[in-house]
Amino acid sequence: MSPLGLGTDLAISVRGPAAQTGIVSLKATHGRVPMTGIWPRAPRRFWHVGPMARSIRDLALAFSQLAGSDGLDAFAISNVPFDAGIGAAPDRKLRVGWMVGPGFGPIDTEVAATVRAAAAALKGEGHHVEEVRIPALERDFALDVFNKLHVMEMKPAFREAIVGRPEDEIYKMVRTMLSLPDTSIEDYVAAEQAAERLRDGYAAYFRDHDVLLTPVLPVPAHRHGIQELVVNGETVDLTYLQGATVPLNVTGLPGLSMRFGTSREGLPINVQLVGSWQAETTILHAASVLEGVSPVRGLHASL
Repeated sequence: MSPLGLGTDLAISVRGPAAQTGIVSLKATHGRVPMTGIWPRAPRRFWHVGPMARSIRDLALAFSQLAGSDGLDAFAISNVPFDAGIGAAPDRKLRVGWMVGPGFGPIDTEVAATVRAAAAALKGEGHHVEEVRIPALERDFALDVFNKLHVMEMKPAFREAIVGRPEDEIYKMVRTMLSLPDTSIEDYVAAEQAAERLRDGYAAYFRDHDVLLTPVLPVPAHRHGIQELVVNGETVDLTYLQGATVPLNVTGLPGLSMRFGTSREGLPINVQLVGSWQAETTILHAASVLEGVSPVRGLHASL
């Protein structure tokens, strides 16, 4: 066991593992944490680096040490300790919206109930909470947008990496990606425009709200090695695990994953707290509030 971990997140891989294990993790605003030393470098505009921890306090400490320019990653060039979040005014009541769709794909009823419970907990602490919708997510399914963009940007790096490697050494996801058809230039440009609409949609949302509360995974933590998902009786492929997380990679928004529930099988259910760009202190504060009233606080392994 480790008190802190470090992960990379192209679509889910900092927040998803936290949801599978019931810990906390943070994918900060794109460019807040340098990508230096991470492979592959492409598509760096979607890649994020973030900490994992057992508590929100530890997560905030880790982020404070990771954030900032290193002089090597051009996406992380600001040396100004700027934060657009609540910062030094943690007593201000938060404006919180919560949603389980539409725009994420199907969501399991236990997961949806956990998001509602987290929303009710924040309301019980005196914050302003309401159910919301983000029209941009309904117009442009972020997972489709992401796939059309990043497949073309990842293929060259993967082809270079597997030169001379036997088939049984090539990871399944790499084989799958290389087998997908190329995105036409027309579809690529359309996807770029859709990504801009998604960013605009979130910007409009954060004019009136501080935090967005959503699922992380569409299902509770599940067994290793599954080939497909069954969500409320509907069978979908495994890419739908990323339905609620990948919008933040396309837009560069910060997202925090934390446990707030337990499935009927006794497995973790995490929720995701989303903030505006550069507003990590806001979601760390909201997560700290939730942690203080969480029904599952303390359910993690001892070091």
